[in-house]
Amino acid sequence: MIPNDRLFHEGHLWLMLEDDGNATIGITHHAQDSLGEIMYVELPGVGDTIQQNVPFGVIESVKVASDLVSPISGTVYAVNDGVPADPCCINRDPYQEGWLLKVKVSDTGELAALMSHESYKRFIHGD
Repeated sequence: MIPNDRLFHEGHLWLMLEDDGNATIGITHHAQDSLGEIMYVELPGVGDTIQQNVPFGVIESVKVASDLVSPISGTVYAVNDGVPADPCCINRDPYQEGWLLKVKVSDTGELAALMSHESYKRFIHGD
């Protein structure tokens, strides 16, 4: 259930690179499954900048609150308004309906630090 069209960050966020060099970011199925029912999500606004490996928001579930750690640096150009209104959309569909941000990537060299779907599968299974 790990899509092969994305890259993955050790903080359990995914990144899907678009043809124009921009990227969509969300949390993985593994992360939402570990968190349980998601109750609240705090995201940056359009125009905000995010930095690779630096928290950009918070996600809270019935179990825990966790930082959302950015897989890439860039400027936010779109935020999924459906997420704060219905945080459980992440539980239902973390790879489509539950995406978080769209970002204009500032340094494509940072992509080298991310994992392929096969590497991420090994990472979450401890291989």
